[in-house]
Amino acid sequence: MSKAKTSQFHQPPPNLSNVDISKEPWETSEFDVVHWLIVEDDKGERRYPLGGKVYSIGRDSNSDIRLCSMFVSRRHATLVRQKRKDGSCNYQIVDGDLEGKLSANGILINGRKLPAPNIKNKLAAQNLKHQDKIIFGAGVSAIYHQLDRQQRRTDNQTRSLDPLDDITLIDPGMIDLED
Repeated sequence: MSKAKTSQFHQPPPNLSNVDISKEPWETSEFDVVHWLIVEDDKGERRYPLGGKVYSIGRDSNSDIRLCSMFVSRRHATLVRQKRKDGSCNYQIVDGDLEGKLSANGILINGRKLPAPNIKNKLAAQNLKHQDKIIFGAGVSAIYHQLDRQQRRTDNQTRSLDPLDDITLIDPGMIDLED
């Protein structure tokens, strides 16, 4: 019996290990940093805590972060966690997939088009910084956040990234019940 061949897109390249997607943002104990991607598209705003090594982003139903718009490619981008020399980590965004297939319309980061691949850089990629705005297509954007625990609650330029901050408690005595 022969084995069924799976898509190359869903298999990590040889130099990357398998995707490790955890439910909570990945934190370094030394730097206590959490990473988030806040996406806005045709379905509204969604928040993704980033903890894995690789995330596929696009219209494809198998994407780790699915974008809902006809203006984005099925495999529009890939996020790859990178370790810095100081031991901290950040994410790099790659246009298209890790095999070098680019998205149809490219990516804008803070209003600038992601540079095309060249001899030195085989992939069109850029390291993300805190509050980088990523445009995937008309009406489809994301903001990358890299926050330490103190910033999670005090960064006044963003809404709180703590899910419990969205809860409103109502005193039952304040509700008028009609018979």
